[in-house]
Amino acid sequence: MAFWDQPIATGEIPPSDSEFDCIVVGGGPGGSAAASYLSMAGKRVLLVEKGVWPRDKVCGDAVGGKSLGHVHALGVKSKLEKTPHFRVTGIVFSAPNGSEVTVPLPEEDVEKMEAGYSLPRQHFDWLLFERATELVLENGGSVIQGATVTAVHDNDGVITGVEIGIGGKRGEIRNYSAPWTIGAGGYQCPVARKVVKDLAKENLVDKMHYCGGYREYWTGVKGCEGNAGNIEIHFVDSIIPGYFWLFPLGGGRVNVGIGMVLGLMDKQRKKLKPLQADVIANHPLFKERFADAEMIPGTGKGWQLPFGSPRKGEENQPRRAFAPGALLVGDAASLVDPFSGEGVGNALVSGEMAARHVIENVGGRAYQEELWAALGPELTNSYKMQKMSRRKWLLNWFVGKASRKPVIQEMMTEMIASKEAQENLHSKWFLVKTLLF
Repeated sequence: MAFWDQPIATGEIPPSDSEFDCIVVGGGPGGSAAASYLSMAGKRVLLVEKGVWPRDKVCGDAVGGKSLGHVHALGVKSKLEKTPHFRVTGIVFSAPNGSEVTVPLPEEDVEKMEAGYSLPRQHFDWLLFERATELVLENGGSVIQGATVTAVHDNDGVITGVEIGIGGKRGEIRNYSAPWTIGAGGYQCPVARKVVKDLAKENLVDKMHYCGGYREYWTGVKGCEGNAGNIEIHFVDSIIPGYFWLFPLGGGRVNVGIGMVLGLMDKQRKKLKPLQADVIANHPLFKERFADAEMIPGTGKGWQLPFGSPRKGEENQPRRAFAPGALLVGDAASLVDPFSGEGVGNALVSGEMAARHVIENVGGRAYQEELWAALGPELTNSYKMQKMSRRKWLLNWFVGKASRKPVIQEMMTEMIASKEAQENLHSKWFLVKTLLF
């Protein structure tokens, strides 16, 4: 049996009314990172996870270069590299008219195995949660799986702890307290709901800043063989504004999915599952590639992605991620890249940042400001690109131009890999020179 199909032993459940230095709600990448960094600093942590390992997580399954520094710091990089995975060396983009461009990732990053991976989240999350469990228990903390947060406690607006049901909402109720609580429970995180909706009376879900995603696993897709190569993002005519992706996972398996902004999807009355089926069966670029392919039964699943795109007129960007005694990370903080849909890297970045603010006991608005200072320029640029991708003619023109002009391919490579190069998106003159001349 593969390690990711095995349970993770998390020890005894602590008595009700136990106190900790920090409670982390959610054991995905952001929560596992926060719990690990806190434990490495000697903090006594309670890590609460709704699921029970082994468990799946619906996602595009790409793990970008931004993640790998944290994967190394948390001590799981060598084990990850021994796990079956697909090594990403480039990204293929196609426009609605079928024109295509391949953007290679920087050779030095590929050589150092720092360009990125594509592997099922069940594998990736297992590694991070197992490591977090080891660190938390070593430092006097506790880990609980199969626990649903039924209430987030506050005292005059200051978050003081959580109530959980062991084995679900109707299970045995226990209460725990801590001076800090980190919400890392995804787009439905109960801590986020408490912080944003209940205490701040702000909008938790803005459908123009949320994406619907649908994913299936396939085998036998032509052009996706091997264990290294390109991942693919296709702006297909029938699903604009949105895109269709093919992310090989190695061993002949492929993550095949589709994503679209929820507000735009609702306006067009579109459903993702039938849209994807139509692309696979009928689109001239894909029907031959899928002619001998098979979908793995039971792998078709949908989910939502809360984008980190800037909200017009709002003081807290990308969305409120703090309250007295509480910080939000990853999807709970609405940090998914609005163009690529990638969220793991930002979850790990915010998990480390939140842990540091708890260790230094500063948190609050200082965390929000540092979060946006670190991720804001990148998320803002990605939002510009997302809005550009809603215009078919612009996509056709840009991808066609890029396919014929190596300097644009080099620019795209740098923008994917380099924060410094992303700053060029702020310069209209740079873009005009690059695109027109």
